[in-house]
Amino acid sequence: MPETLVADAVMESFVIEGGRPLRGAIRAAGNKNAALPIIAAALLTDEPVTLTNVPAIRDVDTMLELVVDLGVNVEHVGDGCVRIHAEDVRKHELDAELCTRIRASILLASPLLARWGEAIVPPPGGDVIGRRRLDTHIHAFSRLGAEIHANRRLHMKAKGLVGAHIFLDEASVTGTENAVMAAALAEGETTIVNAACEPHVQDLCHFLASLGGRIEGIGSNVLTVRGVDRLGGGEWRICPDHIEVASFVGLGAVTEGEIVIEDAVPEHLLGVWHGFERLGIRWESEGTTVRVAGGQELLIQDDLGAQIPKVEDGPWPAFPADLTSIALAVATQARGTVLIFEKMFENRLFFVDKLVTMGARIILCDPHRAVVNGPTRLYGERMESPDIRAGMAMLIASLCAEGRSTIGNIGQIDRGYERIDERLRALGASIERVEG
Repeated sequence: MPETLVADAVMESFVIEGGRPLRGAIRAAGNKNAALPIIAAALLTDEPVTLTNVPAIRDVDTMLELVVDLGVNVEHVGDGCVRIHAEDVRKHELDAELCTRIRASILLASPLLARWGEAIVPPPGGDVIGRRRLDTHIHAFSRLGAEIHANRRLHMKAKGLVGAHIFLDEASVTGTENAVMAAALAEGETTIVNAACEPHVQDLCHFLASLGGRIEGIGSNVLTVRGVDRLGGGEWRICPDHIEVASFVGLGAVTEGEIVIEDAVPEHLLGVWHGFERLGIRWESEGTTVRVAGGQELLIQDDLGAQIPKVEDGPWPAFPADLTSIALAVATQARGTVLIFEKMFENRLFFVDKLVTMGARIILCDPHRAVVNGPTRLYGERMESPDIRAGMAMLIASLCAEGRSTIGNIGQIDRGYERIDERLRALGASIERVEG
């Protein structure tokens, strides 16, 4: 069993004293959404794979537990460094309880199917932010030749996967990742149209290429995968987490401090720049460093004719869906009115009542749209984190609020942000992890 990357935080809360400008440097952690599929992809080869810059978060711990439960050798060999050797597995069915903790469990279906010809996947868990379809995955596996039986769980079999033309009915990130991984060992050529092309999808594709995979079109929405007989081993550094970088940008802006974020990839922030610019955030990048200007007075940039602007998410390179919660929290401190339009998940914005109790002026129009009018003075409250990104948004609001806030269910935040309390204290934040 590997050493866990995150300490157990059952029934813990964050206690925050707000109103302190944050200053200093912070390094971006490895990308959670790249680490999870790459851990799964390490099962596509019978040779050892060493991963570095692996984020110390709960979702990674759960993914590694799932891999170990299959019989794969996993060794924690240093800070952020994990060695995975999938010489064989002892079973083809994922642990049902572990699957309830994490949406990314579905990503283990492709290596099981591609190498061992069978995968049994219980319903995946993850954030409760609305319906999250598996139809895209099922269609891709079916096109590659898998026989699929779906009831409460997915039972898939294949004597050998064969390349095919796959049109994804939505640009699903995990659907694309499963299709690419399965196609990497399929016989012949696979074309994936309407593929997701987010930075973490690109990182997975480059990782597979480093093991001997043949993939063209990386970074575009059409991928061509020419299957190979086997993949080799190797070493790979997980790319920095652009969602975490953007979260720290928002945090620096609303606390009026000056934050320098190191080990960022500015080209991964193209859509973020546009959305945050509408909220009046001033920031700049040089090389792999992003700097957030101190003492900002945020001013929402109206559309032409003084029309109310909107910040809306979309497939890469548009504004990321994972940042709509962060943008909403930032907007409470910006002068003007903005519409936050979250198109993907019908439950993601339901946390806004927590910000309203703190003093924010927000109208939740429907499950996908919220109108924010600011700036408002926020006051500390007791809240519960419903999911990773809402938890971070509530943390941002608490750090700029007047008085004390308590955020419960912080295991949700720990799922996506590495040692967030320790790292924020280094910037001058008053944040403590307490039991209860």
